[in-house]
Amino acid sequence: MSRAPPTTGMDDDRFRRAHQVRQIIETPEGAVEVDLAESPLRWLASRRDASGRPFLSPAEIEAGERFRLDFTLAGLSPKLGITWAAPVSGGRAAGAGPDYADVVIAAKQRLDRARDAVGPDFAALLMDVCGFLKGVEAVERDRGWPQRTGKVVLKLALGALARAYGLGDTARGPAMSGGIRAWRPPAG
Repeated sequence: MSRAPPTTGMDDDRFRRAHQVRQIIETPEGAVEVDLAESPLRWLASRRDASGRPFLSPAEIEAGERFRLDFTLAGLSPKLGITWAAPVSGGRAAGAGPDYADVVIAAKQRLDRARDAVGPDFAALLMDVCGFLKGVEAVERDRGWPQRTGKVVLKLALGALARAYGLGDTARGPAMSGGIRAWRPPAG
């Protein structure tokens, strides 16, 4: 009787890649690929409303994923272990891309503007669901909300966030982001 060879990290990586739902999100720092399988929004995105339309619009999903991306780039995600990577140094070639600190500051500024635009109640919900990746049921339980109200409130929050980012289901006029998309270093 022969034994099967142990699985390698490469096998695990192929399995993970096969089960990912990827989306490309454009940021001022460049295009970033996110895995929607990690997001509680994926479950809601797969649901339909009473008339058979998707429960979340593409603009609401993109707004939630942009919020999540800025949350991650700002370094607000909880760390679950030790980072063994070498620290980033300032020694880079000119024109090699944005400095790490600039990326973090820009993400924090976009996140702050987004939270201000949607208000404190929606911002706290978006931080829990899009940032900390809490499930809607967990949020309802933590806040003492009746069952099935979390997804409705989250839809309202995502709609407000999409408007703040200037996203819509149809293109209309000039960009309406209110300056959330980009960060400019202070003059001086």
